[in-house]
Amino acid sequence: MYPAPFRYHRPANLKEAILMLSTLGETAKPLAGGQTLIPILKLRMDEPTDLVDIGRLPDLRFARNEGGWVEIGALSPHGWVARSDIAKAIPIIKDCAGGIADMQVRSRGTIGGSVSAADPNCDWPALLNTLDAEVRCVGPDGERAIAIGDFITEAYTTALLPGELVTAIRFRTPPPGSGGAYIAYKKAAAAFPVVSVGVQMTLAAGNVCQDVRIALGGSGPTPRRAIQAEAELRGKTLDSQAWQHAADAVAAVAEPTDDVRGSSEFKRQLLRGLLLKAGGTATRRCANATIEGSHVYA
Repeated sequence: MYPAPFRYHRPANLKEAILMLSTLGETAKPLAGGQTLIPILKLRMDEPTDLVDIGRLPDLRFARNEGGWVEIGALSPHGWVARSDIAKAIPIIKDCAGGIADMQVRSRGTIGGSVSAADPNCDWPALLNTLDAEVRCVGPDGERAIAIGDFITEAYTTALLPGELVTAIRFRTPPPGSGGAYIAYKKAAAAFPVVSVGVQMTLAAGNVCQDVRIALGGSGPTPRRAIQAEAELRGKTLDSQAWQHAADAVAAVAEPTDDVRGSSEFKRQLLRGLLLKAGGTATRRCANATIEGSHVYA
């Protein structure tokens, strides 16, 4: 299927892009890498009247760790992020960025575009919930920061106001003794995850969980925090029983839907297994073990 007709605009800078989007109204859409938006247009899931191409705007491609904060520019491609020093220092970032779709998508798709699309099965939103990230935005009324948990309000819908654009993602630098892992179950490399689990935690002496965040993808219309599962681990020695209780809590909070990729019960069992696998990797990374992350494929 071909997209509905639209007008194409290419602003020279961020200020001009915001002015264009504000003037054109809610039927205009920003175009970054296009790896999510173009398929949506071809399927006629959305029919914008105007596309504002922001993919070549300067100064929105960066990854830095300064003053206790990690910040990644909105136009940073997935593959570029996966090869960055940030990904080397924080392996959960490489797990996500380096495992998105195939090389073509990773070379064109951007973190800002991915988050803004708010697809329930998308990798970045689930991953960023494990890092308690915030989304930096700029619009006609200036700049603001939105917590990732508040940014995606429902499937394919965000808290962005008319004329606003995502400029960066940022989160606190994980403290010493921290480690994380992000694992998705996919039918094929190019497919969106069926479900996914992200775990980021900090361990104290004796393998005691000092802090932990667990986020689930594909388990509802928006990424889902597994707060009860976190409570099963926080402050406790991480043995097999603690992880099994956390897995039970993950299955209880998940609300996946039945579809061609599997039943809701099948997906709950996948989430249990992914949590145990991600938890094991995260635990070893807390002890500075070098482990290459990998997704699980059907």
